[in-house]
Amino acid sequence: MKQLSTLIAGLFLTLSLAQAPDLGGVNLSIATDATYPPFESVDEATDTIVGFEVDLVNAICEIVNCTATFTNTAWDGIFVALQAGEYDMVMGGASITAEREEVMDFTQPFMTVNQSIVVRTEDEGITLEEFQAATDKKLGTIANTTNADLGIELFGRDRVALYDTFPATSLALLNGDIDGILIDNTAGDGLIQANAGQMVIAIEDLTSGDPLGFVFQEGSEYVEAFDYALAQLTEDGTLGGLLAQWFTAE
Repeated sequence: MKQLSTLIAGLFLTLSLAQAPDLGGVNLSIATDATYPPFESVDEATDTIVGFEVDLVNAICEIVNCTATFTNTAWDGIFVALQAGEYDMVMGGASITAEREEVMDFTQPFMTVNQSIVVRTEDEGITLEEFQAATDKKLGTIANTTNADLGIELFGRDRVALYDTFPATSLALLNGDIDGILIDNTAGDGLIQANAGQMVIAIEDLTSGDPLGFVFQEGSEYVEAFDYALAQLTEDGTLGGLLAQWFTAE
């Protein structure tokens, strides 16, 4: 993660020299699908949403004077709800893509991920070519994600099952309904930890460095403030510390 932090620091250098924005204590309504650890998940003991992005947003709000209310909702339709003004922001390991940037605004990226395929342990060692050649094998992932787009590109729509949540994909894989889950490598690590001994990442680095950011309505006044705070958190080491806390060190 050190190389990524250096890159982000360079991107944010100008912002870091500017005066700190003050959002005046505004409470931001933030939507996420809290089934995607370690980005977000629901702590069953407290019934609250926790995770890397929760901690990062709270750290941002300390700098630019805001608070956040996190709402757990299905990923399918989350961007439509944002554009309709139901929320101020969306988070959840959201990839920054040219298509999305046409209709929404993103912060500068705070991390990058690669896409991978998780399989049952008995399929450990399978290659991408072997998976593609085995036409009876199906892949599962979440609808309306860059994972789904890549899965359809690699395997065709008929071999990709789309689900509403990642726990649903996990259950489908364990039940044998699908043979692999296309997922970001960081979330894949969390999936494997939650299903120890039953799943492994078999195929890695299907993409090279997908940037992730927070998503706002087009023209949102909050993007600049969040970019400023991300610059500060990069420079003072807070972002690096959160990455080390929530993700496997690289």
